[in-house]
Amino acid sequence: MSLDSKNKTTRTVILLTIIFLAIELLDELVDGVGGAAYPLIRTDLHLSYMQVGLLLTIPNTISSLIEPILGILGDLGQRRQLILGGGVAFAFALLLISLSHHFFGLLAAFVLFYPASGSFVNLSQATLMDIEPTRHEQNMARWTLAGSVGNVLGPLALAGAIGLNQSWRSVFLILAVLTVLVVGILWKYPIVTLTASSQVEQPIRSFNDGIRQAINSLKRRNVIRWLTLLQCSDLMLDVLRGFLALYFVDVVGASNTQASFAITVWLGFGLLGDFLLIPLLERVQGLAYLRLSAMIVLCLYPAFLVVPNIDVKLIILGLLGFLNAGWYSILQGRLYTAMPGQSGTVMTLNNLAGFVGGLAPFVLGWVAQQYGLPQTMWMLLIAPIALLIGLFKVE
Repeated sequence: MSLDSKNKTTRTVILLTIIFLAIELLDELVDGVGGAAYPLIRTDLHLSYMQVGLLLTIPNTISSLIEPILGILGDLGQRRQLILGGGVAFAFALLLISLSHHFFGLLAAFVLFYPASGSFVNLSQATLMDIEPTRHEQNMARWTLAGSVGNVLGPLALAGAIGLNQSWRSVFLILAVLTVLVVGILWKYPIVTLTASSQVEQPIRSFNDGIRQAINSLKRRNVIRWLTLLQCSDLMLDVLRGFLALYFVDVVGASNTQASFAITVWLGFGLLGDFLLIPLLERVQGLAYLRLSAMIVLCLYPAFLVVPNIDVKLIILGLLGFLNAGWYSILQGRLYTAMPGQSGTVMTLNNLAGFVGGLAPFVLGWVAQQYGLPQTMWMLLIAPIALLIGLFKVE
């Protein structure tokens, strides 16, 4: 390869990396805005709690059936069409959300949005892993940081719009426009992958081959390890975040304002951890950091639960958010490394594992109903324990 050709490839990789990270930031920005806007949407559209539940359940269920198919198609040479098509659908869904005036219109927009996000965002992550196959952990750290920034900026964007006497509809409309701009920029560049096809034992030639390889991958111990640890680690990530406000109000006796501040502390220190993880992974092996952080979390989390002082709890919570920052990045990067040339299939397997992992909040909710939230919170210790057991003697 000539020097000019090498420099051109390097520039393309850098530009695509920036675009893919912008896509993740945009997706989490939508998520952050959506979470904060739910009370406003419920009031404007006169939604019942049952309708809100249906909005969260039906689109997610439909998407869970579609996304595994998209992952396999992504490994069949249709990656560019799926990402760009998903981006167009993503933007159109946001437009529909901004124009919705009744439950069924909003439900239709969400049914389109969820699989569109899978095609646009998840396949962008898979392609980011492909363009630099030797830097999975580092690029996953960048991906996670971009998502964390978007998740923090989302509620701030909504608050800013309300402060300017605009509605939640205006924010979703602006997000739709931003999506169109990102898709337009991506359209100009070839979506390249630098993963050698020789790394794949049996290249996927048909959809049936893709299904067969996905099933065969589930027979590999290494793949099962990373899939299992990803689901277990989520107990100390999204699942803990989902219970934090309830824990502070119902168990600690904090006010709603203090509970909101606790979540802000969690997100803020998590964002700091995501930022510092990027240079750290250039100097320290990801698994070494993961083991150390799991050991510290195993000690800190019980202290968080038993200490009575709310200020001390918040300090420990910040440390937990900081230390958990690299768990998803490193584990997901390892899963991609375990399946070279099959990044789309990784998306498929993650969705399948998510069916099982998605039951965790329901199970924890049932336990909390039967035995109380204080006892339930101790079950989240499964996360660091599983990491320490699963990573034992892994190089």
